[in-house]
Amino acid sequence: MTDTTLFYEPIEVSPPGDTLRDLMEERDLSQAELSRRLGRPTQAINEILAGKKEITEDTAIELERVLQVPAHFWLTREAQYREYRARLRAIRANRAAVPWVQTFPLKALQQAKVLPAGRLTAKFVETLVEPMLSFFGVGSPEGWGAQYEQLQVQFRRARPEAQTNVAGITAWLRMGEIQAQQLDVQSFDAAALERALPAMRALTVADAATIGPELTRLCAQVGVVLVFVPALQGTHVSGVARWLHGKPLVQLSLLGKWNDTFWFSFFHEIGHILKHPSRRAVFLDDVSSGALVTATEELDADRFAADVLIPLLLVKELEKLPLTKKDIQAFAAQAHLHAGIVVGHLQHHGRLPWAHPLTHLKARYEIQNKG
Repeated sequence: MTDTTLFYEPIEVSPPGDTLRDLMEERDLSQAELSRRLGRPTQAINEILAGKKEITEDTAIELERVLQVPAHFWLTREAQYREYRARLRAIRANRAAVPWVQTFPLKALQQAKVLPAGRLTAKFVETLVEPMLSFFGVGSPEGWGAQYEQLQVQFRRARPEAQTNVAGITAWLRMGEIQAQQLDVQSFDAAALERALPAMRALTVADAATIGPELTRLCAQVGVVLVFVPALQGTHVSGVARWLHGKPLVQLSLLGKWNDTFWFSFFHEIGHILKHPSRRAVFLDDVSSGALVTATEELDADRFAADVLIPLLLVKELEKLPLTKKDIQAFAAQAHLHAGIVVGHLQHHGRLPWAHPLTHLKARYEIQNKG
C-alpha cells in the first residue's frame, strides 16, 4: 500500500540578501559603494548578502534611506527568513525526538483524536513530534520532562507495580487538563462538597445520559473540576485526584464502564479531596487493585467511598440479606441506590462470585461531561 499522507515541509524562503543583491544590480550599485553609503565595512555587506548577518532595525532604517525601500520590508523579509531557518532546525530536532514520541500510546492517542490519523510508519511518526509537543503545551521533549516527567515525584500510586507507564499516564493526565480548562467552576468549598454528597449519591439511580452533566454541575458548584477521559492502554488508572491551578480535579477513566466501579471510583477520589488536601499529591487509583491496596491514604479513600454508598447501618442489614434478585432490588430501592452497586458490594465482600447471574443487575456507562 502506498502511504499518501502529506508531510509538513516549510516553504523555502530566500535570504533578504538576495533581494538586496537584485536591487543593487538594478541600480548599478557596487558593494563598495553601498558600504560607503551605509558607513559599514564591506565585510558586513558580504555577510548580509550571504544571509550570514541579520538585518537589524538600525540597518533596515539605513537601507531605507539609501534605497528608498521601507524599513518594515527588510525587517519582514529578515523575520521570514529566520523563521524558515528555525523551522528547518526544528525538523532536524524532531527526527532526534522520535524515540521520545514512541514512548507514548500513539494508536490510542490517535483514536482519542489527540494526534492526527495515519499509518504509524517511521516517516509518519516523525511528523507526530510537533502535534505531541503542542498537545502537551511544551517547546521540546526536555520541556515535557521538566513539566510532566517530574510530576511522577508527586504520584501516589495505588498499584506501583503496574502504574509505571509514565508517558501514557502523563498523556492521560494532560487530556484531563485540557478538558478542565473548558469548565467554569466556583471556588472550592469543602463544607459545601460534604453537603452535596447526598445529591451526588442520588444520581446512582438516574438515567446514564444525565449523570455526566448533572454530576459535573454539582461538582462545579462546590469548586471541584470533574472530567471524564477514556482510559489509555497500559496506564492502569481508573481515576485521579489532584489539584490543578488552585482547584481540586477529579478525573475518571470509566475503566470497565460498570456502574458500581464508576461510583466507587468517583467517591474514592472525592475522599482524597476531602481527607488528603495536599495540593502537590497526584493520587493515581485503580479500583481493580482491590485487597492489594495497603497505602493508608488509599484505604482511607476506600472507606470513605464505601461509607457514602452503603452506610454502616445498611451494611449490617445487607449482611443478612437473602441473595435473590427480588431481595437485592428491594434493598436497593429502600437504600435509594442502584441495584448494580449492591451486587458489586456483595461481590467485593465475597458473598457473590464475580460471574454470578445477578451481575446482570449492573449497568454499563458511557458518560461525558456534556449532554
